[in-house]
Amino acid sequence: MSADLQTAITYLKGVGPARAETLGKELHIYTYNDLLYHFPFRYVDRSHLSQIATLDIEQPFVVLRGIIRDMHTVTSGRVASRLEALFDDGTGQMVLVWFQGVKWVREMLKTDVPCLVMGKPGRFGSQLQMSHPDIEPLTQGDRPGHQFMPVYSTTEKGKAHGITSKALAHMVDTLFSQLDGQVAELLPDEALQRYRLMPRHTALRAIHFPRTAQEMQQAILRMKFEELFLMQLEYQYSRVARRRLSQGYRFNTVGDNLNRFFHEKMPFEMTGAQKRVVHEIWNDMRSGRQMNRLLQGDVGSGKTLVALLTMLLAVDNGYQACLMAPTEILATQHYANFERLLDGMGLRVALLIGSLKAADKRLLKQRLKSGDIDLLVGTHALIERDVHFARLGYVVIDEQHRFGVEQRSRLWGKSAVAPHILVMTATPIPRTLAMTLYGDLECSVIDELPPGRQPVRTLHGTDAQRLKLFDFMRRQIDAGRQVYVVYPLINESEKSDLKDLMDGYESLSRAFPMPRYRLSIVHGQMDAAAKAYEMDCFKRGVSHIMVATTVIEVGVDVPNATMMVIENAERFGLSQLHQLRGRVGRGGGAAYCVLMTRSDLSKTARERISTMCGTTDGFKIAEADLKLRGPGDMQGLRQSGLLELRLTDLVDDEPVVRAARDMVGEILDIDPELTQYPMLRRYIAQHTSQQQWGKIS
Repeated sequence: MSADLQTAITYLKGVGPARAETLGKELHIYTYNDLLYHFPFRYVDRSHLSQIATLDIEQPFVVLRGIIRDMHTVTSGRVASRLEALFDDGTGQMVLVWFQGVKWVREMLKTDVPCLVMGKPGRFGSQLQMSHPDIEPLTQGDRPGHQFMPVYSTTEKGKAHGITSKALAHMVDTLFSQLDGQVAELLPDEALQRYRLMPRHTALRAIHFPRTAQEMQQAILRMKFEELFLMQLEYQYSRVARRRLSQGYRFNTVGDNLNRFFHEKMPFEMTGAQKRVVHEIWNDMRSGRQMNRLLQGDVGSGKTLVALLTMLLAVDNGYQACLMAPTEILATQHYANFERLLDGMGLRVALLIGSLKAADKRLLKQRLKSGDIDLLVGTHALIERDVHFARLGYVVIDEQHRFGVEQRSRLWGKSAVAPHILVMTATPIPRTLAMTLYGDLECSVIDELPPGRQPVRTLHGTDAQRLKLFDFMRRQIDAGRQVYVVYPLINESEKSDLKDLMDGYESLSRAFPMPRYRLSIVHGQMDAAAKAYEMDCFKRGVSHIMVATTVIEVGVDVPNATMMVIENAERFGLSQLHQLRGRVGRGGGAAYCVLMTRSDLSKTARERISTMCGTTDGFKIAEADLKLRGPGDMQGLRQSGLLELRLTDLVDDEPVVRAARDMVGEILDIDPELTQYPMLRRYIAQHTSQQQWGKIS
């Protein structure tokens, strides 16, 4: 990147130390480069003016041209509560109102001066009104010949210090004059030519000050491609470098343990997808390079069986393997399943969780260090500093988004040579997001469900239908089935949520009285022993209804449970609803999920519920979740710190994502050291670190 762009913003003409400090604190603009990449979030098309006389208040944004006739401050006691201004465009009048920054806005506004007023129209009583509009005086700085005026994001504090959208536009214009065309190109010539992209300097100027709609779109496309290309460059360069330089244990042998399990112990016929994924993992394990693979699979697709088979590969080659799960319930369940499936094979399987007695922990850790344990299953307890393996060769991390980067790196740091890594998730990741986020990871997908599993029928209900719901639950229980009822305890410290859970439990206890019915209850504020007891009662069929929070979201496996009731379903994201729904229907036969909500749902909530009732395809649900909430809000992704995309829409821009990824792949195939691309090599040197555990995310 050009050294000029790293110049501190304080040296830009007209900025100075005081404004530079505000730019940094309020907008994170510290350098010329930061200013150039602070793109407009909207453009005002000056050729499309609305009129007050024909204004539609349903419009999300309008531009009006006129003058401010009068303004006055409305006070409450001794404090100014709001500023009102009367705006007239010749066809009618409306009130402009500000509730914040009143003093600064009053100083900025001028009466009887032509201006543009921009914002969302509304109505207060019978009066047309616009709250916190953008005001653009037409007597100063109006750029002739520019139909589109950029609008920049700023803050109220920034505005109070003179950092308005108008001021930012002036700074950008000044910066282009100072740079005089000296903005170095980052993209290789073949990318510019193949995709007919604007040069970087031209695109940067056009994205700030487009002369036409076509030029604006071309500039945006160029900058989208650039941010995706550079992101992919970091990830794929990291992967290529790791594959070239990172040695790993070589697991060549398919031995007695795996063969015996496959031929004598396999609980059901593997799907084609499971077989394909096992081969992909084994090819990595015998390559001599350290494996770093993400395994995606919908709820109930059989990821755990794949994990066990590949863990047996490690044991057959003389190494230990471990599986880390996010909760004691899930870790204990994995351990119990492994013990059952491997019964009689002579393999040494152990469970390490926080609630183990101290003496048992000490003995287990001694056995682990001496090599007397083949397969270890556990929770965060696996990463304690006094846990040492004799020969750790393979690490499986289940529901990996629940572990932080440091936690994961501490686990695979317990081996002299980096062990092979498999991270698993039952949260399907949309294709565009996977291409964007996981450029440095090998990815496997189990896209088939085991034969015999029927789709769960999903229904929507409200409080008015609760008696019908209870009747349906009774029929399921009378048929020998079991029911989950889940409450949205989002934060275990929220007493109101816990009260909802307990109130629901009391209500269900009255509707399903003992001794005919028995209820279990599980939530995060119970101790481990109490949780384990209640879960065991439900798994053994002693209790008929499990009243729980989302602690049962991941991995809990009760084949006899055929009905899932989710209370306040509007408070859950789509991926979480899909995870919960996957807890039922695991034993074959018909299964049901009932989403209980308020009757007065928002539009977004209705879309979520409709999506859940319309499909059981986890990848379609993930795409809808991405569209409704955006990537930063999707479960497990906000913490990754990887979605710093200024322009790209991962729902709509899949062709650009794919083109950028493919272009980077071609370049690295031909020139993995980037010797022919000095600008890209310099970029990589500035933006990559030696260990990028955060990419496994």
